[in-house]
Amino acid sequence: MSSTIPSEDECIELLMEVGCKRRVVIHCCTVEAVAKEIVSRVKGADPDLVAAGALLHDIGRSVDHSIMHAYIGSQIVQAHGLPQSIVDIVRKHTGAGLDAEDVEELGLPDADYMPRTLEEKIVAHADNMVSDNKVVKHSHSSDKLRNKGAERGADRIDALHAELSALYGEDLDVIPDRIGQYPDLPLARRYDLI
Repeated sequence: MSSTIPSEDECIELLMEVGCKRRVVIHCCTVEAVAKEIVSRVKGADPDLVAAGALLHDIGRSVDHSIMHAYIGSQIVQAHGLPQSIVDIVRKHTGAGLDAEDVEELGLPDADYMPRTLEEKIVAHADNMVSDNKVVKHSHSSDKLRNKGAERGADRIDALHAELSALYGEDLDVIPDRIGQYPDLPLARRYDLI
């Protein structure tokens, strides 16, 4: 792989090469569908970077399914020579980011886990709006965190939702109705994943 943004096909091939299960790849394709819908109406975001980041965000699940998957995934894409912008999207995609207190509590390696660029925020929130391979409202993720007592994380998801909804021009919770709870995933079909 080169230091340029990989194509959708290159992303799928990399996910399969490193050993991601079919279910993870389908999830990544679903997150990409949500991210593409968001970026279609948000000015200033790089659609190719968003697509690649969405497809590769869970690459670390080829190794680990804990909270460490984001950090591990960032190391995998970095080792494959992908741009720092993708490394950062993968590392920062969990919830609406993890602050220094979260990082310490969770025992994560010291790094920045807060999405700051528009592309990082779009991928993180698209992931918040996908449960397995189903497109859901954002409250699915924020309510899950609240039920675990993670109020700060839930509040960050709600704030990110409000920020991106304003840029999108309407509440992003319209997306499950707009693209469907189980959107068409031509990329996944092309690789016989569905």
